[in-house]
Amino acid sequence: MSGALDDPRRSTVARHATLPTPTAFSSFLKILGISLSVLLVSAVAVAGFVASDLLNRVGEGAVALEGSGEVAPPSLGAYPDDKAFSILVVGTDECGEITTQLLGERCEDQDGGVRNDVNLLVHVSAAPRNVTVVSFPRDLMVEVPECTKDDGSTASSMSKAPLNSVFEHAGVSCVAKTVTGLSDIPIEFAAKISFDGVIEITDAIGGVEVCVAGDGIRDSQAGINLPVGTHTVSGADALAFIRTRHGVGDESDLARISNQQQYMSRLAKKILSAETLSDPSTVLRLANTVADNIVPSESLSNPLTLSQLALALKDVRFSDFVFVQYPNLDDPDNPGVKVVPDESAAEPLWAALAAGEPITLSGDVATNDSVELSTPDPAPDDAAATPDATAAPRATLPPEISGQSVDQETCSVGNQSR
Repeated sequence: MSGALDDPRRSTVARHATLPTPTAFSSFLKILGISLSVLLVSAVAVAGFVASDLLNRVGEGAVALEGSGEVAPPSLGAYPDDKAFSILVVGTDECGEITTQLLGERCEDQDGGVRNDVNLLVHVSAAPRNVTVVSFPRDLMVEVPECTKDDGSTASSMSKAPLNSVFEHAGVSCVAKTVTGLSDIPIEFAAKISFDGVIEITDAIGGVEVCVAGDGIRDSQAGINLPVGTHTVSGADALAFIRTRHGVGDESDLARISNQQQYMSRLAKKILSAETLSDPSTVLRLANTVADNIVPSESLSNPLTLSQLALALKDVRFSDFVFVQYPNLDDPDNPGVKVVPDESAAEPLWAALAAGEPITLSGDVATNDSVELSTPDPAPDDAAATPDATAAPRATLPPEISGQSVDQETCSVGNQSR
């Protein structure tokens, strides 16, 4: 691995240990990856409201995805009903103008290396459509294949490396190739974003309403102090909510991931709502922000492709739009700091995605006591309890996989520890 990986300033923090808060870079990234992953698959009305010059900006700097296979030329209308597709969203820790103003010396001290601290696989099944968003821990130790860089040179394989080192090693295409090797899920599309878009994205939709339970969230390191109740967060406040770790659950990084899933779910619900999609000015702001803040794969660079993928999501039920954490175990070579794939727990997840089956979660909505259901799941009535012979088979994931669907209302469990 490169010397940058050995730099102690760039060491990563455990997903499961109570350790000091990681850099604002990685925390700031998470909201960007979260926001873009939802925007890319749910901005159904974008194509109808944006001008051609805005759409053409989407393709600037597009990169090739190695081994992604042939993607059919885009056409008017939704993506073909008989085809599933996957989008990899890679969030990098690059500083832009807004971030530099906000973080100051943290950006000025950046050593030049760029990490992929957010890695989200957004999988959309063939019709009837369902959506599964898999979040991979940045500290996940994975096998990295030999990859072709953007300049045509070859990057060597690595038997074991942190997932968030792969972008610096060989670019977005190599991140996609690594995730495909882990999941056996082909990735047709990808988009990279740095973290200047977070404030613009949250402001473009007028903020996201989040719920706080427990003792309220107070975390001086993240810069957040929210009492119990509901709050609309945007811009820097949304960043503070996403990056808080000591203010929720057991103060672990895994607790923070579940807290972020509450934000993702509520963001998805707001974007998919009639309130957003029926407002041309809001859709225009979203599209403009996306166009200015992504570097797409070549397969995603055509505006018609973006509209096809968006239209494919128009009928997805909230119960079939699910966010999950990739299951992991303590790394025996670096316990308490790194994690490794829990392949046996992940197998039913990959099988469900490959079969196009909607997902039922049997595990908790949270890990490490960080969120709770704000209202219990409604008990099925007699009609709902009767099996529907026409419904697609559902796959029940093992309890090791936590997550929530968009139709579930959760609240972050604050502990006011700071």
